Amino acid sequence: MTGVESPAYVPGHGLLRGRTAVITAAAGAGIGGATARRFLEEGARVLISDAHTRRLKQHETELTREFPGAVTAIPCDVTDETQVQALFDAAVAAHGRLDVIVNNAGLGGTSALVDMTDEQWSRVLDVTLNGTFRCTRAALRALRGTGGGVIVNNASVIGWRAQAGQAHYAAAKAGVMALTRCAAIEAAAYGVRVNAVAPSLAMHPHLAKVTSAELLAELTGREAYGRYAEPWEVANVIVFLASGYSSYMTGEVVAVSSQHA
Repeated sequence: MTGVESPAYVPGHGLLRGRTAVITAAAGAGIGGATARRFLEEGARVLISDAHTRRLKQHETELTREFPGAVTAIPCDVTDETQVQALFDAAVAAHGRLDVIVNNAGLGGTSALVDMTDEQWSRVLDVTLNGTFRCTRAALRALRGTGGGVIVNNASVIGWRAQAGQAHYAAAKAGVMALTRCAAIEAAAYGVRVNAVAPSLAMHPHLAKVTSAELLAELTGREAYGRYAEPWEVANVIVFLASGYSSYMTGEVVAVSSQHA
C-alpha cells in the first residue's frame, strides 16, 4: 500500500486565547511537546511538566524563544502524589487559575504476558493509569468552584484493540478511558468537561527507540493512509477538545486513527 503524504501544518486560529493550560509529559518531540506548541499557537499560556528535567528545561528554552512570557516549566513525576499536588499548586499560584489540563504522561513497553514481571506490570499502570488519576484528581480540586474548565486525557486505541505484548499498556489505557467517563459525570457538577483522545500510531523519537522497525512497519501497514500520524495531528484534536468547539462533549473518547475497521 502506498502511503499518503502528511498534510500541511495547520496554523493557529486563536482557539485558546487567554486560557491557561497544564500539560504533563510535555518535554521533547512527542504528543505532549506537540500539544504544548499547538496550545501556544492557539493563544494559550502553557505550563509544561515532565519527569525528565533536562529535556524539560531544553524544551522550555526552545518554546520561550518563540513565545516569550507564555511558557513556564515545572518538573513532576506523576507517580509521586506530593509532586503532582505541588505542580497544580504552583500552576494556580503562577496564573491565578487553570482552564485546561492535558494528562499526557504514560509509559509503554513490550512483553509477553507469560514472561511479564509484577514490576513491569505495576510500573506501566502506575505511570499511565494511576498518574492520570492523580493529575485528574488534583485538576478537579483546582477547578472546583472556579466556574469550569477542561481535562483531556491521552488514551490509546489499544484500550479497545488487542495487540500481543501490550497487556499492561492496554489495561492501563482502557482504565484511562473508564476513568475519563466516570470523572466526566462527577465533574459536570463543577462545569468541567473531561474527554480523551485515543491515538493509533503517532511517530516520535521515543517510540522509534523502544519499537522494532518490523513492528513499526506492521503497525503502519494497518493504517488506511499507509502512514503514521504526526504528533501535531493528535495535538490538533486535543486543541479541539480543549476549545469551545467541543462545548457539549464530555465523557467521550475520540479515536485519532486511520486504522481499517
